[in-house]
Order: sequence, then structure tokens, then C-alpha cells
Amino acid sequence: MKMLHVTIQTNRFEEVIKFYENEVGLTLQGDLRPHKEIVFLANAEGETCVEVLHNPEADDAGNKNLSIGFKTDDVEKKREEMVAAGYEVTPMISPMPDVKFFFAKDPAGVTVQFM
Repeated sequence: MKMLHVTIQTNRFEEVIKFYENEVGLTLQGDLRPHKEIVFLANAEGETCVEVLHNPEADDAGNKNLSIGFKTDDVEKKREEMVAAGYEVTPMISPMPDVKFFFAKDPAGVTVQFM
């Protein structure tokens, strides 16, 4: 089986879309607007998507035991960019010498890991 998407229900629809476009580098792969406020973002066509669904009653999509992880070309530079953009990020974590990552919250409250 192939994983198709991860759904984030949010009352901060446009902010969440911008986060995944600007901070993660995903692009719009599907857009059901204006019929429904649902979009799909991914690295490329056919890749696993982040589905963003507008739900006015979803004030926090975060779950302390769930995160979405993304690989970046330069994790230290990405962390600096996220701090400069005003996001709260964790300190850099390095459980092994060749592994580094940090976490940030998207506008919906979802924990996002950058490696």
C-alpha cells in the first residue's frame, strides 16, 4: 500500500497552507475550492500529500504524540529560518552524531519535525 495523505483539519486554513508552501516547500497538487475548502500539497504529483481541510470548529489539530517529519537539505539553516520567521522551535536534537533534527508547530498546532 502507498500512503496517500495526512489530513489536518483547521480553522486557520490559509495560514496552514502558507506554512506548508513557504516553510516546507510543498506545492499545491489539488484544490477543491470553491466547492469545498480542501487542498492537497506535496513535493510532486503522485507523492504523499498533506491535506488541509477548513473546519471552523477545529481550534487545535495538534496531538502531543504525533508529528509529521520532513527532510531538509540543511537542517541548521532551516532552523535559523524558522526562528527568523517567528516560529517557536525546539533546540537542535542529535541522538547520534550523524542525526540532527528539531520540531516546530504549524499554525494548526501540528508538530512538524525537520531533519
